[in-house]
Amino acid sequence: MGGNPSSYKGCLLGLAVGDAMGYTINDRTWRQICEDYGPNGLLGYDLVNGFAEITSYTHMAAYVCNGLLVGITRSRTDFSLDFIRLGLREWTRSQLFHRDPEPSQCWISRVSNMRRGNCQDIRMLDNLRQDIFGTMTQRTKYSLVPSALTVPVAVGMFFDERWLTPRGVGALGAEAVALTHGAAETFLCGALVAYMTAGILQDKETPFIDQFSFATSAVLRQFGGTYPCTETVIDGVRRAISMAKEGIDPREGMEVLRCHTAPECVAGAVFACLSNPEDFDSAIITAVNHSGQSAAVGALTGALMGAKLGEEALPEFYLECLEQRETLATLAEDMAKGSIIRGLFDDDWDQKYTRGMPI
Repeated sequence: MGGNPSSYKGCLLGLAVGDAMGYTINDRTWRQICEDYGPNGLLGYDLVNGFAEITSYTHMAAYVCNGLLVGITRSRTDFSLDFIRLGLREWTRSQLFHRDPEPSQCWISRVSNMRRGNCQDIRMLDNLRQDIFGTMTQRTKYSLVPSALTVPVAVGMFFDERWLTPRGVGALGAEAVALTHGAAETFLCGALVAYMTAGILQDKETPFIDQFSFATSAVLRQFGGTYPCTETVIDGVRRAISMAKEGIDPREGMEVLRCHTAPECVAGAVFACLSNPEDFDSAIITAVNHSGQSAAVGALTGALMGAKLGEEALPEFYLECLEQRETLATLAEDMAKGSIIRGLFDDDWDQKYTRGMPI
């Protein structure tokens, strides 16, 4: 936090672009995609009523960002995981059709259409409706699906050495995913995503390949002695890096990586970024056109590419019809300046993060 607003906006808006691009072809085979969109697959949004609709991948990241900003405004103690829970609880209530009896603490709950239901994992939502949260030691149901992998993007955006150590980024990323997903392979991916996001936002000049290597090494050192599956998770990313180095065709590479489980989706995002490191558009097209979880891989790829290249690298044709563009940009700007505003009075900030009201 306290970084370049363009990188933060690129990260959150890029996440939303990849989500909106991918969800219309999510879980369809490459053959089915080609039958509907031609031999090169989906090359742009499949709009709904003129808008590129976002799903729970974007909503959950946004609500967790909002929750963490509430935390940094109201608390001066170790609060991070509590306010991630707050954000997830509010997102869960936003998916209910009846009137919410509890007052909103997240201002985005009061933004039109942010309460629209578009959840990509009903089983996870059912658990959260019962207020069931897990930990890395007391786990919720075993699940390898990638539906919470955008939550650690918000953790990476939240990083600031004044209140979170570099090692703490990995721990909080894993803990954030463990709230809803009990498979160690899945919450270890949370640590990877948090490290990658934080590393890129703090140092956008370091090449992708080095950032991804740093993240895998950090996760292996931190968790390898506790969770035997750590090596397996890391191997997926290393395989993606090797494939990109070898120059494997992006379409073929995405099919090889499969992109169904959380570790496979992280590997797919790494491969898409490395195959198109300077071109956001090409990276997103690669990230969504395969026989797996297109929305998850698209969202992760968009977040990492946007953080690296900045908002200005996102083509306007992706942004002009993106649902909740202004809301997401405001949240990202606030994440970028959160460490600066802390302890200072600002009426707009107070309205959003103390009173829970949009400006």
